[in-house]
Amino acid sequence: MTAPLLEVKNLRVEFPSRRGTLLALDDISFSIAPGEILGVVGESGAGKSLTGASIIGLLEPPGRIAGGEIRLDGQRIDNLPYEAMRKIRGRQIGAIFQDPLTSLNPLYTIGRQLTETILTHLPVSEAEARQRAVKLLKETGIQGAEQRIDQYPHQFSGGMRQRVVIALALAAEPKLIVADEPTTALDVSIQAQIISLLKRLCKDHGAAVMLVTHDMGVIAETCDRVAVMYAGRIAEIGPVGDVINRPTHPYTVGLMGSIPAKDEDRERLTQIDGAMPRLNAIPKGCAFNPRCPKVFDRCKSERPDLLDAGATRAACWLVGKSA
Repeated sequence: MTAPLLEVKNLRVEFPSRRGTLLALDDISFSIAPGEILGVVGESGAGKSLTGASIIGLLEPPGRIAGGEIRLDGQRIDNLPYEAMRKIRGRQIGAIFQDPLTSLNPLYTIGRQLTETILTHLPVSEAEARQRAVKLLKETGIQGAEQRIDQYPHQFSGGMRQRVVIALALAAEPKLIVADEPTTALDVSIQAQIISLLKRLCKDHGAAVMLVTHDMGVIAETCDRVAVMYAGRIAEIGPVGDVINRPTHPYTVGLMGSIPAKDEDRERLTQIDGAMPRLNAIPKGCAFNPRCPKVFDRCKSERPDLLDAGATRAACWLVGKSA
């Protein structure tokens, strides 16, 4: 087994407010090995993006890490001062966000933005940085990179801008890439290109990837393992094939049942009744219990940790029952 590149242990994120402290992430633990892509999936508000922001060190105030630890290549990074974390961000951790326009400065050419990032983090000359920027643009599939490097972000289409953002994330050869909904704003055909590009580049560069998305199709196509999140906790985690084809947690079963399948003749898709609880109204016991079709008494009073469920691990008392 390869030693994990990223280790998140018992991560807890809180948002203090006038009405009390809201617990947004509760006891999140997972790891990612070099060259591995871990998908993080769940409904809006499950805590996916918040987990990514905690790792990058970009939690919006008043949000704070209140417990647990985050280790990158054995070094603890969740308690570093701002300047020390800023050096790690970009150099060791690359980030790809949903909207490329938030990552690119409209006033500078993409060449300037790429070369500045490279010069900040790598010991190279300006000429070498420009050479590397052109190479990265070529790697990410931008035609005529030598000419287009001197263009501005508005001169690129949405899909091309996202390629530039991927090049920017890889500019300093980071060990970890956190990709937060990198294909959501793109056409389906462009999505497929971006996904295959991300897979190829990460394998070539040996980077570990945390891919945050709500799209199970993207997860199935891209990831090695998947973590399903619900109400700030991991409901199930395991190899992508097992989680998709043999889900254990009732929430994961419901998610998979809500996806149309080409080889099945179903008139209606499965529906999960109800909605994700608000942070100030998370029920006692298992947070999914008000919506769960298999709920029983223990679910309403005790909160399950992740339990072994064959190839996956699920936070569900049904797993304990069948064991």
